[in-house]
Amino acid sequence: MRTLIIEPLSKEAFAPFGDVIETEGSEFFMINNGSTRRYHKLATVETAQPEDKAIISIFSAEALDMPLTIRMLERHPQGSQAFIPLLGNPFLIVVAPLGDAPESELVRAFRSNGRQGINYHRGVWHHPVLTIEKRDDFLVVDRSGSGNNCDEHFFTDDEQLLLAPHQ
Repeated sequence: MRTLIIEPLSKEAFAPFGDVIETEGSEFFMINNGSTRRYHKLATVETAQPEDKAIISIFSAEALDMPLTIRMLERHPQGSQAFIPLLGNPFLIVVAPLGDAPESELVRAFRSNGRQGINYHRGVWHHPVLTIEKRDDFLVVDRSGSGNNCDEHFFTDDEQLLLAPHQ
């Protein structure tokens, strides 16, 4: 079983999978009589159909036991999905490139610094939210509409991966 190397999350490294949502290194302009920096269009909400709606939710996640065997990934073919940490805690991200099914040898892992959110592009394979803390809250921006918007892929025993953040 291959152990995933956890990379620090950066815009460049994550670009094939989506957007890193952060103020550090991002352009801004002043609004509200010069009292507020607006970091504009850090990510784009993608929806497949004109009648789809972008929605905002809060996910309250509990930590999974580590090390974690990665047995499955999911994707959202109808829209993007963004996770912004509300409590400032780092979290883990496991992703694979677009395709009919994720290839285990192309799976990558990243660690957010707690001030970074992510926006998965439409159709990108990813593991469900992975908090490091016992419990964590995320602002989630994704798509609401008709039709299936969650495909799951389960790896064979030989394809499964190990996520061990403390090694």
